[in-house]
Amino acid sequence: MTAIAVTIAGSDSSGGAGIQADLKTFAALGVYGASAVTALTAQNTQRVSAILDVPAEFVGQQIDAVFTDLAVGAVKIGMLSQVATIEAVARGLDRHRATNIVLDPVMVASSGDRLLSPDAIDALRRQLIPRATVVTPNLPEAAALLEHAPARSEAEMETQARALLDLRARSILIKGGHGEGSESVDLLVDATSVTRFADMRVATKNTHGSGCTLSSAIAAGLAKGLDLKTAVRDAKTYVTAAIASADALRIGHGHGPLHHFHSQWRTP
Repeated sequence: MTAIAVTIAGSDSSGGAGIQADLKTFAALGVYGASAVTALTAQNTQRVSAILDVPAEFVGQQIDAVFTDLAVGAVKIGMLSQVATIEAVARGLDRHRATNIVLDPVMVASSGDRLLSPDAIDALRRQLIPRATVVTPNLPEAAALLEHAPARSEAEMETQARALLDLRARSILIKGGHGEGSESVDLLVDATSVTRFADMRVATKNTHGSGCTLSSAIAAGLAKGLDLKTAVRDAKTYVTAAIASADALRIGHGHGPLHHFHSQWRTP
């Protein structure tokens, strides 16, 4: 059977993040990608200049259209900018008994522009974190969800991940890409274990869409039947290689995208 994953997220008009990054990732990893668009952004590698939210009812209709026809093996959830959209997505997941749900709590773009309204953060905590198989916050996102300062060490990362488990999350992948040091360390924390994933930090400004890409790569692995730890490990390896290859692309004048097809495209 063909592995299928769906991304429920916003559109990035420059193609580096959001559903565009998710669908590229699914394709690169051999998974058929479907989508439900939650918002349209006028965005490039330098800034987000405008956001147009898709009506929540229509978001639900997109979810219904996908799930009633396609055998969805995993769900990646990204940008959900307003409370009504979060509620519509939660209802849709319940209607279709969705499994293998990867929640990327997107709050701020690489350019620094806010993508989630403050009143939607509580809805995200209450409505979607308990439904997710894994939640994948970076350090600023974990801090915002907990109303704490960002973690500055692996010990603090684990402490914050455990605090997020108290929100009825099943597992937390807290990502250290915004940290310091020669290694980029992510911690996968659940009720009984902590698993450390580390790769050498890549020196590049071209990391636009890295969070979207990691979460969609995890969803791709789950759609193919991998267990969560293996899916995270493979996703971390893929994203690190995509970042390491990003400078081979010449895209835009700001934070450029990852090279999603670094294994498929021939480099001149």
